Amino acid sequence: MGAQQRNDPSYVALAASGELKRRAAAATAALAKCRVCPRACGVDRLRGEAGACGIGRQARVASCFPHHGEEDCLRGWRGSGTIFFSGCNLLCVFCQNWEISHGREGRDVPPERLAELMLALQSAGCHNINWVTPTHVVPQALEALVIAVEHGLKLPIVYNSGGYDALEMLRLLDGVVDIYMPDFKLWDPDVAERLLKARDYPEVARRALQEMHRQVGMLQLDDDGLARRGVLVRHLVMPNGLAGTGEIARWLAETLSPDTYINVMAQYHPAGGVGGADEMGRLRDIARPITVGEFRAALAEARRGGLWRFDQRRLL
Repeated sequence: MGAQQRNDPSYVALAASGELKRRAAAATAALAKCRVCPRACGVDRLRGEAGACGIGRQARVASCFPHHGEEDCLRGWRGSGTIFFSGCNLLCVFCQNWEISHGREGRDVPPERLAELMLALQSAGCHNINWVTPTHVVPQALEALVIAVEHGLKLPIVYNSGGYDALEMLRLLDGVVDIYMPDFKLWDPDVAERLLKARDYPEVARRALQEMHRQVGMLQLDDDGLARRGVLVRHLVMPNGLAGTGEIARWLAETLSPDTYINVMAQYHPAGGVGGADEMGRLRDIARPITVGEFRAALAEARRGGLWRFDQRRLL
């Protein structure tokens, strides 16, 4: 039993001391004049008002299942226990989950039900609990985690975000999240303003990744190749070099570490708000999939930037 206790996620100890409940209360208080994400909309989500994310007091869940399509180190052989939250604090015009993030498809769930979903994923044998797009519902996720731990939850928590995260919320997650999996989408503020409706995205993402790295460090794998702790960065290659892969890779290598684990992703295709007749002028440069040549060039840029730990399953 002692060995098992030493292997428990650190949030178990936070719950036992009452600290997890305190963190949940502090995060929930931020909903009153919402500052849960960098947009700081100021709406009263405790009363059901919604800002840019479109979500009020309760989290909304689109789906929940053992995911076998995540990175190898997360999915393992029993799947990553993913909970897809509806809504999003980013407004990516090319979003590939448009119905969930922009359309907010799903059902509102109280914390008790969200806790049940996490426990069900644990019972299904999943290797971790994977909160997908959780930035705007950190308070609700923490409320549910308090309940889930009381009923025996002991899986590592994966925080799978777009990278547009508030430092205040990330600090409340210190010792709660085991694996941070943020996107670093774009380097140029002008491109971020046009495609994400967030000119400050690159600056915010840099600060967020530094805080994530401070908390959990480099990605650590166990003897079975499963992620146990650390940061795993996702980066989607965009047409015409718009993502700024080289600049992002250099920053990661120089500011965090050359050992930063990165998934350079090739699956960009026109989706969401891209491709409509009224958008072709403004979005013409992203109105096509990337080419094999562009992807290979992005990988070469990432290597020249100083990175070497890639998610090999995703490489062409």
